[in-house]
Amino acid sequence: MDRPIRVVVAKPGLDGHDRGAKIIARTLRDAGMEVIYTGLHQTPEQIVETVIQEDADAVGLSILSGAHMTLVPRIMELLREQGADDVLVVLGGTIPADDIPVLKEQGVAEVYTPGAPTAEIVDFLETRLAS
Repeated sequence: MDRPIRVVVAKPGLDGHDRGAKIIARTLRDAGMEVIYTGLHQTPEQIVETVIQEDADAVGLSILSGAHMTLVPRIMELLREQGADDVLVVLGGTIPADDIPVLKEQGVAEVYTPGAPTAEIVDFLETRLAS
């Protein structure tokens, strides 16, 4: 890749806890990626609009509210509708193990639960997006 990896870090829905998202954003930035943090309370439409406008390679969604089975499918649908289904979608948060395979079937590339090593997330993005 001729330019740094561009990642949108987003907090969809009403979840007001963004410490983890800020840690991930800082970690990705320190690894040399360009990070666009959307802030709290973003709608799926706002997130996808940001992904398109910023020409992002990936979007990292942070969801702690339990609304992942509603919000993620909508985001995936909007990305497909906008022709941005090549954008890598990564999810982090309190995601029950039973939901992870369903989310991956919908197109989520990887799901990280609390305590995931940040280096693992960086390595995953670099490996998947370096080509």
